[in-house]
Amino acid sequence: MKHTKRFLAATVTAIALMGNAYAAEYTLKLAHNGPEQHPYQDGAEAFKAALEESTNGAVTVEIFPGEQLGTEEAASQMVKQGTIACSVASAGGGLAPFVPEADLLNLPFVFNDIDHFYRVVDGPVGERLAGKVEESLNAEVLGWWFSGVRNVWNGERPVQTPDDLKGLKIRVMGSPVLIDTFNALGAQATPMSFGEVYTSLQQGVIDGAETDHVDLLVENFFEVTKYVSLTGHMYLAAALVCSESELGKLPEDLREKVREAAAVGTRAEREAIAAMTNDALARLKEKGLEFNEVDLAPFREKVASVYDENAEKVGGRKVIEEIANQ
Repeated sequence: MKHTKRFLAATVTAIALMGNAYAAEYTLKLAHNGPEQHPYQDGAEAFKAALEESTNGAVTVEIFPGEQLGTEEAASQMVKQGTIACSVASAGGGLAPFVPEADLLNLPFVFNDIDHFYRVVDGPVGERLAGKVEESLNAEVLGWWFSGVRNVWNGERPVQTPDDLKGLKIRVMGSPVLIDTFNALGAQATPMSFGEVYTSLQQGVIDGAETDHVDLLVENFFEVTKYVSLTGHMYLAAALVCSESELGKLPEDLREKVREAAAVGTRAEREAIAAMTNDALARLKEKGLEFNEVDLAPFREKVASVYDENAEKVGGRKVIEEIANQ
């Protein structure tokens, strides 16, 4: 009987040890501010699936969408402190508060089209900027994501010229360049957390905001606004940043698996935003939003001062010219 008990105890111990061998050894928490319908979630899930498969479950990823862990700026701070492993930090809300040079990507009308945008962020400018982000946040930039072409919208009146923006309270991210941009256009730039926008529109705290078509749809902003002006003033970049202290806990072979999975997530996110944008535009029109084409010349003229006031802070005129020539 004693032998039987010892055998059973040894068997239970062996099973437990086998279970531990297959259990996750490392867990990475990833935060972003989009809802589960957002392309950020597509990218995060692709990253998670690729990493968990390539490491046979040794590294798992927990995804926290919709500002569950805090605002975009707060998530960047948590990455810096090593409280969480990763976040998707937009150049406007998640990077500019920590890295003044990130506002380079937020300059109005600095990109001509999506191909130009990707040439810049995937090229030398994006590489140098990633280095600045890594130094400031004590993190590794594992890919540049895209959060759409931004347009200004409001519930008060159509905006077809900068004069139409006068007096309108427009929510912007915490980027000094974005604040300067909308003030230069005559609006009252109003920085606030993305999670506060819907209720602020309902309560009349703000009159409108500026987002891409996907955010207008998936955040249900169409319920509390009316007029969309196709200004296309900004192509919003976002970095997948992961804490050096958290990644440093992984052996180098697993850390390389994280980088490889991040490349998969980056491709997935970019494909998702491309696929969702046209569909979102069609659905928003069906929901009754009024879209207005605008003459961009007067808008560009109004924001010339933003370049004058911010050029040195974002790296100088030379880097702005470098972007223009790519």
